Amino acid sequence: MLIKKPNDIPSSEITPKSSYINRRTFLTGAVAAGAALAGGLYLRSGQYSPELATVEAAGSKLTGIVKSPFSTNEKPNTFKDITNYNNYYEFSTDKYEPAELSKNFRTRPWTVAIEGLVKKPKRLDIDRVMRLSALEERIYRHRCVEGWSMVIPWVGIPLSAVIKAADPLPSARFVAFETITAPDQMPNQKRAVLDWPYVEGLRMDEAMHPLAILAVGLYDEVLPNVDGAPLRLVVPWKYGFKGAKAIVKISFTDKMPPTTWNKLAPDEYGFYSNVNPNKDHPRWSQKTERRIGEGLFAPKHPTLMFNGYDQVASLYSGMDLQRNY
Repeated sequence: MLIKKPNDIPSSEITPKSSYINRRTFLTGAVAAGAALAGGLYLRSGQYSPELATVEAAGSKLTGIVKSPFSTNEKPNTFKDITNYNNYYEFSTDKYEPAELSKNFRTRPWTVAIEGLVKKPKRLDIDRVMRLSALEERIYRHRCVEGWSMVIPWVGIPLSAVIKAADPLPSARFVAFETITAPDQMPNQKRAVLDWPYVEGLRMDEAMHPLAILAVGLYDEVLPNVDGAPLRLVVPWKYGFKGAKAIVKISFTDKMPPTTWNKLAPDEYGFYSNVNPNKDHPRWSQKTERRIGEGLFAPKHPTLMFNGYDQVASLYSGMDLQRNY
C-alpha cells in the first residue's frame, strides 16, 4: 500500500479550510477526498464517459461569436479537462463529482436582478442579458489558489456592458454578485460547507476593465452546468474562486461587499484575490503552478504577476499588494 507523506500530496488535494472548520464538515471533506482519488484515476485512465459533461440542451451551439483580441495564444485545455476538474462547492467539495452531480441542474427559466445604486434597476431574462453585447470568445489563462491552472476558451459578454445598461450612480464604488440558492438541486447547500449563497465582489474599476466578462459559453457551446451555467463571472487576473457561478443578482454599492471565502477565512483569502506569486497562501507557496492535463510529473510553470495580464497593473498603482491580497 502506498502511503502519501505530506510532501507527496499535490496542493490541489489538500483539504480546504472550509472542510475542517467543524467535525461534521471535516468528515464530509474526508469522504469527498476519497472520491477525488477514485475520480482522478478514472479520468486519467482514459475511461472517460461523455455523460460526465452532459449539459442542458447538450450540443447547443452559440452563433455569431466574435474572436477577442484579449485572448492568450496558449493552447486551450480540452473540453474534458475543463468540465471534469472543477471547484463547485454547491455540489461537492471534491473536484470530480460536480460534473455528474450538476448535470440535471435547471438553468431555464433564469432571471438576473440588477439593483442597488443604479438609475436603471432591472430584472432580465438570461437571454436578454446575453443580448446586451456581442458574444466574444476569450481564451483566458486561469490560476487556482491551490497551484493548478488551465487555459479556457470562454464565450461571454463584457461585464461593462451590463454595468452601462444599469447606469450606476456616481456613489457606486463596488459591484457585488450573488449566486443561486437551490438546495433542492445543490446537495451541499443543505450542509454548512460555506455560508450560502455564494457571494463575490469587485471594485468598480475592476468590473469595468475590458478583461472582465460574464461567461455564457465554453468553446462554441452553451456553458456547461459544471462550469457555472447559465452565467458566471470571469476575471482572469484573479484566482479562480472569484469566478462566481450561476449568478442571479448583480448589485451596486458604495461599500466593499462581503465575499464568501474572505468571510470564511480572512487570513487566507482577501477581497482582491489578485494572482501574486510574492504573496504566499498561509498553507502553500503560490510561486509555481501545474497545468491541468500535463500530468503530475510535468515541470511546473512559474506563476506570473496578475496571472500574466499586465494590462491591469495600473488598477493597483500605489497599493500594498501584500496587505491588499
